[in-house]
Amino acid sequence: MTLTTKPRHFLTLQDLNRDELQRIIERAIEMKAQHRAGTAGKPLEGKVLAMIFEKSSTRTRASFEAGMAQLGGSALFLSSNDTQLGRGEPVEDSARVISRMTDIVMIRTFEHAKVERFAEYSQVPVINALTDDYHPCQLLADIQTYTEHRGSLQGKTVAWVGDGNNMCHSYINAADLLDFQLNIACPEGYEPNSELLEKHAARIQLTRDPKQAVAGADLVVTDTWASMGQEDEKKAREQAFAGYMVDHDLMSLAANDALFMHCLPAYRDMEVSSELIEDGNISVVWDEAENRLHAQKALMEFLLQ
Repeated sequence: MTLTTKPRHFLTLQDLNRDELQRIIERAIEMKAQHRAGTAGKPLEGKVLAMIFEKSSTRTRASFEAGMAQLGGSALFLSSNDTQLGRGEPVEDSARVISRMTDIVMIRTFEHAKVERFAEYSQVPVINALTDDYHPCQLLADIQTYTEHRGSLQGKTVAWVGDGNNMCHSYINAADLLDFQLNIACPEGYEPNSELLEKHAARIQLTRDPKQAVAGADLVVTDTWASMGQEDEKKAREQAFAGYMVDHDLMSLAANDALFMHCLPAYRDMEVSSELIEDGNISVVWDEAENRLHAQKALMEFLLQ
């Protein structure tokens, strides 16, 4: 089978322009309302999603698998433990084969280059469901959540408190696309990618002081201090990030109607206090988690139609 046009992929937020991103968010909100009202259609009936997991997951698997079912399609779970990818088959070969048998592919893995290589050889759209460098699907959910609660992020201030990790990188991309200020507070040695910082310097303020980052912010976001694959660094990271926990005292420095987000799983009383994450007036983490489902449905529909 030969395709005349190359498929659209979603490897970082920068694979969308501002209008496309806005359309996906609007559609996600619409799909959520339709799902709750029982009026949702089946726009991807007969379509098959391949889900390739080299990193374990709760929210990613549940949201993509349930989402594809709600859209009328089906999903195949492929882990590295029981596919040839895990036994050393070249990514290029797996991409050629899997993309001839399915309609769309999502990959959750370590090196971002692996997703890029898979996409290069795939005949169908490829979605980055998380790499060590980026987590763009989570940003779709975060943007949807903020939009539902407070409206557009344009012109707002977002504070990132913690590790300069894949989520932080995706927030940098979002600041560029959606025109907001991003204040990043991280300890020395845990900064985001220097090239990204330089490229988007006009949007970013980097500090070592969480209080400085959060002051006046409309949205405060954090993440676990030790991501998957960094378990051996846990103790050193806990020491480095002492003083970076987001709690009510820190949030009191933000704007009066500021929201708190965390992509989960959360380690309570480490990067976020138990009291704050359960405070429904400030914390919207459960809406944020649910919106992975609807944002990804809108994304898959966009890429396939």
